[in-house]
Amino acid sequence: MVDHLKDLQEMAHDMFPHGGISEDTVNYIDARVKLRELRARLPAIVEMDGEAIRALRGRYNLSQAMLAEYVNMSVVTISKWERGEKKPNGAALRVLNTLSDKGPEIFI
Repeated sequence: MVDHLKDLQEMAHDMFPHGGISEDTVNYIDARVKLRELRARLPAIVEMDGEAIRALRGRYNLSQAMLAEYVNMSVVTISKWERGEKKPNGAALRVLNTLSDKGPEIFI
C-alpha cells in the first residue's frame, strides 16, 4: 500500500532546512501522521445496545449505580441505555468497550 502521507512527511522534512516549507506546516504534517498511527493502534469501537450493557453488568456483577460511576454518567442514563431509549456514544462508548475487554480492575 502506498503511504502518501508518510511520503509527504519525508518531503516536508527534506524541504524545511532549505526554507521550502514552514515549521508550522512540518509540525502539522507530523501531527497528522501521529494521529493516523494512533488510530491504527486503537481497538475498534463496538456499538453496544441495552442487552449488551445489561450483559456487561451481569458479567462483572455491577449494579447500574456502579456502572454509572465507571463511565461517569448518571444511573438514569444507564437505565435509558438498557431500555433502548438512548445509545452510548463517544467517550462513554470507549469506556464501555474498555470495561468489556479488560474488566473493571483496569480503572482501579
